[in-house]
Amino acid sequence: MKRQPIRKTLLLASMLLFPVTLNYLSPYLIVSGSFEGVLSGSAMVFLAQFASALVFGRAFCGWLCPAGGLQDACASIQPKPTGHRLNLLKYGLWAVWLGAIVAGFITSGGIARVQILYKTDSGISVDAPAGYVIYFSVVLLVAVLSLTLGRRGFCHSVCWMAPFMVFGAKLRDALRWPGLRLTAQAERCIGCGNCGKACPMSLPVQALVQNGKLAQSECILCGSCADACPQKVLQV
Repeated sequence: MKRQPIRKTLLLASMLLFPVTLNYLSPYLIVSGSFEGVLSGSAMVFLAQFASALVFGRAFCGWLCPAGGLQDACASIQPKPTGHRLNLLKYGLWAVWLGAIVAGFITSGGIARVQILYKTDSGISVDAPAGYVIYFSVVLLVAVLSLTLGRRGFCHSVCWMAPFMVFGAKLRDALRWPGLRLTAQAERCIGCGNCGKACPMSLPVQALVQNGKLAQSECILCGSCADACPQKVLQV
């Protein structure tokens, strides 16, 4: 079985499991927990995303993110490339959100306990009417941004998870640690442009190859560009 069918199967499974995992990816619950001195399940997931990025970069976004699965499905309806003008927006939102978390723990006197199932007693996120409202609101937000902004519009503009992995990957690169990266043999490139067309993040992959600057914070290491290249210029 080739890489892309495996990746798409994992994304589909993650998307279908979103009613179960929603609370563990919730930006609200980590803030709510911080004001009670609780390190919630979502906090643990976000810390794990940062730690995983030290080795795997943003591979979570390309292989396991439920929002990524939904956006890739939306791309079959709206395949236009997404502009990159809104990329900085998510970092501004993330900074405000992170500030609220820090303020919460300061107000509550620090971390008093770890509670993985914080406000998720059954272990399943969507188990009550209010949960369905939140679930469909998040799904609608992701779908609307993808269908209006273009491919992976949610990732580019407002994703609260991406900055954890971006900063983790940047720390890895600054320390020159080994890890999963996109590499290329630029001399083999024939300029067909297939790599850029295949990229779900609308990155100018051919230009990045030719400029020798493959370290790109929006790259989700999905391997689509490598698999679309007839000359096998790219490897992940």
